[in-house]
Amino acid sequence: MYKLLKIKDVVRIPPRMFTMDPKEAAKLVLRETYEGIYDRDEGVVLAVMDVEEVGQGVIVPGDGATYHEVLFDVLVWKPEMHEVFEGEVIDVAPYGAFIRIGPMDGLVHISQLMDDYVVFDEKNKQFIGKETNRVLKLGDYVRARVIAVSVKSRVIRENKVGLTMRQPGLGKRDWIEKEKRKEKEA
Repeated sequence: MYKLLKIKDVVRIPPRMFTMDPKEAAKLVLRETYEGIYDRDEGVVLAVMDVEEVGQGVIVPGDGATYHEVLFDVLVWKPEMHEVFEGEVIDVAPYGAFIRIGPMDGLVHISQLMDDYVVFDEKNKQFIGKETNRVLKLGDYVRARVIAVSVKSRVIRENKVGLTMRQPGLGKRDWIEKEKRKEKEA
């Protein structure tokens, strides 16, 4: 889920930035500090959008920089339990498919790919349903639901999102369309 948040923090503006507009200097420092980190409560900070207020600067003895209280907006993204995403299959492995669902990738374990016995075709890098003959491969677009979120650190790649495609309305786009046509015919 994407959210726009208003945050208040103290920013250290180094002397080399004193000639800049205070809002622009604060924005540059905030981007370096916040963008690309994973906050346990709010999710991935995608962008510092706007700096609304820059307070009066304070100089700390022994440090030539100024410290300002700043009010700013950030765009964040956080996967929520049971949220449905559409994404592209970006990698496959014998244990499952990795789906790009925004700034992070999610894993659909082989047991969660479809309601069928699934075989991994190593040579062609694809999954095949034994009874349905459904095929899932690199580049396919799918719809999946979040079933697990594991947050371990502020580094995006160290956190994990578990997905499923075994519920009605989920899976590869072709599969979903075929199911809709079957329901209309019945």
